[in-house]
Amino acid sequence: MRRAALLCGLALHCAVAGAQERIEVCFNYGCLNTATVTYGRAQLAQVRDLLDDAVSAAHERELIGAAVGRLLGWAGEQTPIGADRGGNYADDGVYGRMDCIDHATTTTRLLQVLERRGWLRWHRVREPEVRTRLVIFDHWSAVIEEAPRAPYREDEAPSRRRYAVDSWFYDNGLPAVVMPLAAWMDWEGPRVE
Repeated sequence: MRRAALLCGLALHCAVAGAQERIEVCFNYGCLNTATVTYGRAQLAQVRDLLDDAVSAAHERELIGAAVGRLLGWAGEQTPIGADRGGNYADDGVYGRMDCIDHATTTTRLLQVLERRGWLRWHRVREPEVRTRLVIFDHWSAVIEEAPRAPYREDEAPSRRRYAVDSWFYDNGLPAVVMPLAAWMDWEGPRVE
């Protein structure tokens, strides 16, 4: 009986892990427009396999950046966001451009897919954060928090450190920047024109 329940649970996990996934991506600044993206089984298997290689929280953050870039690249093949360029000026006026609100919203949705599927071992997804300079300059980012799944060894107890996962800095399909949230809040990160 116990073996049958285990096999049933494993079969259900495999079916869910391999099923297609649909999400809404935002574009044209402030989520003015949305489009549905469908990720196929092979794409999802690639992302799962990528994240399965993580050997530590720091390594998982590096792989999360790559996974987000890959997922956005595939989304750009199905929607106008393929025209998105890093920052806000390289794609000025282009249909499909994304501002930081579009990126933070879409990246959070992508991270939630990874979390829901159980592919994040050392992190959990949090609500997007905003940083403000001089009242009028806001910048948003998706956020993850370091938190290994229990049970965990004593030497890897959750730190609760938070990290920005910011896909706005670079062109569509390139890895997202993943950096400590405190540094991101201090306006650190790649310089973008």
